[in-house]
Amino acid sequence: MMGEIDFTNCSQIPGRAYNGANGKKIAVEHNGKEYMLKFPPSGDKKKTDLSYTNSCISEHIASGIFNILGVTAHDTMLGTFVIGDTTKIVCACLDFTIGGKILYDFCSIKNTVIDSESGGTGTELNDILDTIEKQKFIAPDLLVAFFWDMFVVDALLGNFDRHNGNWGFLHDPVSGISEIAPVFDCGSCLLPQADEIVMQEVMNNESALNARVFQYPTSAIKHDDKKINYFDFMMKAKNEDYCKALQRIYNRIDMNTIRDFVNQIPYISDLQKSFYIQYITARFDIILRPSYKIINSDE
Repeated sequence: MMGEIDFTNCSQIPGRAYNGANGKKIAVEHNGKEYMLKFPPSGDKKKTDLSYTNSCISEHIASGIFNILGVTAHDTMLGTFVIGDTTKIVCACLDFTIGGKILYDFCSIKNTVIDSESGGTGTELNDILDTIEKQKFIAPDLLVAFFWDMFVVDALLGNFDRHNGNWGFLHDPVSGISEIAPVFDCGSCLLPQADEIVMQEVMNNESALNARVFQYPTSAIKHDDKKINYFDFMMKAKNEDYCKALQRIYNRIDMNTIRDFVNQIPYISDLQKSFYIQYITARFDIILRPSYKIINSDE
């Protein structure tokens, strides 16, 4: 198991602040490197026994799996932070803007395409793909491949909030070079609102598991003005770039590697580890594997 880290006494970096509604964030220095420290947002006590969500744990696990599957995500660590008499599990995200690079989210890039059918926040799939083709920051073929790789991994992890504000580009104002930013903001993967009661139900009740694979969570991306249901979309999708991405990602998936990664994560219980492994395995078996077979049967 990885060593446990206490970030409480780390030096906070002045002049750094982060937006977003999903929990508090501060910049700290740890072992000579700068990190964004993400705190868990409060949970909904009407729906769950959690006093706060598991989004920091989801952030770390999902980011690690993205990296395992060859889709570069930010480097993360779990640790603790003491506030008063409360110790919280936090996620430290290595700052990838070091060196003066500027992060532009896809929302801001989308706004540069003046003949786009919608504004920067619009998540209609065809409009996103049109923007990818017309934007001038990254070679369109590279960006469309990245987009679909990210979509497939989000499908595996059940991400319900991959909107235009949480993926994008890094721009170096000195060299003028832009690059695709590492995947970030993955806290909406892996059912972050699930407490141990829900986890046990999902693991022990096939109907509860199936509901969280076949029905929800859905993608934040829309098709024909309706949020994409991962299962329905991937069973029917004929988009060539999507099919290539599924081939790439599917052939990199080794569930033993993912299982070993989850089992060495600190701070979470054996029940949580079993839940995450079973949930990811179910989404692989029920969504990705059948879609992969359909694509290859059509060749």
